[in-house]
Amino acid sequence: MDQDSPILFSRRGALATATLNLPRVLNALNLEMINRLSQKLDEWAVDDSVAAVWIDGSGGKALCAGGDVVALFRESTAYGESPDYRFTTEFFSREYRLDYKIHTYKKPIVVWGGGIVMGGGIGIMAGASHRIVTETTRMAMPEVTIGLFPDVGGSWFLSRMPGRLGLFLGLTGAQFNGTDALFAGMADRMLPDDSREKVLKELAGLPYATDSEDNRRQISDCLKRLQLPPEAQPASNLRAHFDQVQQLTDFASLPEVCRSITGYRGGDEWLQKAAATLAAGSPLTPWIVWEQLRRGRHLSLAGVFRMELVLAVNLCASGHFREGVRALLIDKDRQPKWRPATLEEVSAQEVQASFQAPWTENPLADL
Repeated sequence: MDQDSPILFSRRGALATATLNLPRVLNALNLEMINRLSQKLDEWAVDDSVAAVWIDGSGGKALCAGGDVVALFRESTAYGESPDYRFTTEFFSREYRLDYKIHTYKKPIVVWGGGIVMGGGIGIMAGASHRIVTETTRMAMPEVTIGLFPDVGGSWFLSRMPGRLGLFLGLTGAQFNGTDALFAGMADRMLPDDSREKVLKELAGLPYATDSEDNRRQISDCLKRLQLPPEAQPASNLRAHFDQVQQLTDFASLPEVCRSITGYRGGDEWLQKAAATLAAGSPLTPWIVWEQLRRGRHLSLAGVFRMELVLAVNLCASGHFREGVRALLIDKDRQPKWRPATLEEVSAQEVQASFQAPWTENPLADL
């Protein structure tokens, strides 16, 4: 096995494993990793000697901190330039195809979500049959900071969170921990962070059968036996702030909701940070979040990924994404010059245009 490969595959009996292996960039997903994992999942799906799949990240700090934003930056469009949709269409269509594959996979998939799990990492984790978090888990969909939107199925899972938590998280990019993920329906079990190897051994030693449902049940029982008791789990910000989030988002229009959140003047640090992130973020992203959640509530999972592909390539071609990444990761001045500069200046036409496909046929039409 090539330890320098960006993704490592191995077998432990009937358990097939995939490890994202770019720890220096917190296992950020590039196109090679996406293609190779997708191909392996196809192979394992028809291999009768594979009963279940395990996915984790190397380095101990992250499952995956997101997609390869630098590569997308290089291929995205600056304000005023003619758009080129080729690379972004390929990247996002393959990423979303992988995410859809995980959601609909016939065999159980276990994802170890210790450490940082953001953006594309959430895409890999969200659709797994068994989603593990630990005391170190830090999750977020922080796309508002870079002029994108909560993708990788965000329209599906954010709209299904309790109350308006999904709207709040999508607008503010607020971080949440493993206990929060359990509360929001984004994880299934919390296990001790130092138990990964023990869990792998236990899962590899299960008496798997040919029946996938029986194998899912065996895995569930095993993880339940190993989980952290509630008293050992970190406190949940989402549970503690649920009523306040409901109050802050209890308005009929997006501008009212955003004014409510950014106008927060209390002493709670988590809410302060959420308000500051929304205030400094892309003025287009909140409009996209508002509309994607409204539309996503009534779409199939495949329909969600088709809609998000349209949004992703359009936002990468709009100038917003390139300016957001420039300010945050390239020049690192943290002073994005958004065009337009404010939420109120974003026109309804620009929002609607973001949902208009730039091709005659959606590349995910066959999902």
